[in-house]
Amino acid sequence: MTRLFISRDSTALSLGAEQVAKAIQEQTSQQGLDVQIVRNGSRGLFWLEPLIEVETPAGRIAYGPVQPESVASLLECGLLEGKSHPLCLGNIEELPYFKSQNRLTFARVGLTDPVNLNDYLAHDGYRGLKNALNMSQTDIVKQVTDSGLRGRGGAAFPTGIKWNTVLNAPAEQKYIVCNADEGDSGTFSDRMIMEGDPFVLIEGMTIAGLAVGATQGYIYLRIEYPHAKVALNQAIAAAYQNGYLGENIQGSGKTFHLEVRSGAGAYICGEETSLLESLEGKRGLVRFKPPLPAIVGLFGKPTIVNNVISLASIPVILDKGGEYYRDYGMGRSRGTLPLQLAGNIKHPGLFEVAFGMTLRELLYDYGGGSASGRPIRAVQV
Repeated sequence: MTRLFISRDSTALSLGAEQVAKAIQEQTSQQGLDVQIVRNGSRGLFWLEPLIEVETPAGRIAYGPVQPESVASLLECGLLEGKSHPLCLGNIEELPYFKSQNRLTFARVGLTDPVNLNDYLAHDGYRGLKNALNMSQTDIVKQVTDSGLRGRGGAAFPTGIKWNTVLNAPAEQKYIVCNADEGDSGTFSDRMIMEGDPFVLIEGMTIAGLAVGATQGYIYLRIEYPHAKVALNQAIAAAYQNGYLGENIQGSGKTFHLEVRSGAGAYICGEETSLLESLEGKRGLVRFKPPLPAIVGLFGKPTIVNNVISLASIPVILDKGGEYYRDYGMGRSRGTLPLQLAGNIKHPGLFEVAFGMTLRELLYDYGGGSASGRPIRAVQV
């Protein structure tokens, strides 16, 4: 059986991925061809979407951008064997703008079936949690501190310090809250990770729970992300079913519960304290600080509030160690950052690279310059 990969990512869907998948399904059925279509996340190369990848002995060969009317000629030219065609891009992982990335957080996005737990496990999934289950709470927090990870939501507050504050705050109940209310214009990295690899966020939140003694987590998801909600709920159900969430996680005696809560479209709820107010069922208004949410957070209890990318970066840190992550980046900015390019740009999409790149390199080497071919004069960062 030949496996074809077509993205289920919102951007790919908006560009016609659903129609392409349907056309391939119909035409391969008519021709009696043995094909399995896997709906993966997006590789982040949006100017090539809808992208088709075919699994071959020489690796995954990509074709794009594919429209439904191109499917017949692709099949005729030998799509299923990865043969040549005007839309053929070659091995996806050898493309220069893909190869030069440092994909740590996004390592599986576009590679695996996002809601297939076995696929996640086969690609190093839950290795971080396995290590965390055999570590003390202090040691888990130390790994996160050593990694130099700072909040990826914009404030860049050191994640290890926040976790340590919650760890040392005495309370019978603590919470982990994921801020998935990604509302700034031109941002889509949170959405891509939730649609393309929801298990990595679930694993990161579970590790956070173990680290500080929190038994309940909430993902506060913006209402405008319906595809992310479906993927997250499917992945959470699979994690519960296989003992990665709930009571007695993997026979360890540890507990962590997780659920998705939808926002109602209020931009202000992207700010952590108004998000907590909203989660409590109140109107989303900013709270006075102090006290900080790490000490008096959700329902007045110590709470870790981290953004999606911060939490999704935790599994690789616990899998490979804080130093491994810290070795990427420069100065006080350690690790990698998923950079999102949108607007008048030739190659829009998402690129994950270590800190240290200039804006010019990002816009011209990765982004290919402006879509109109004119010099770039202004950038909103």
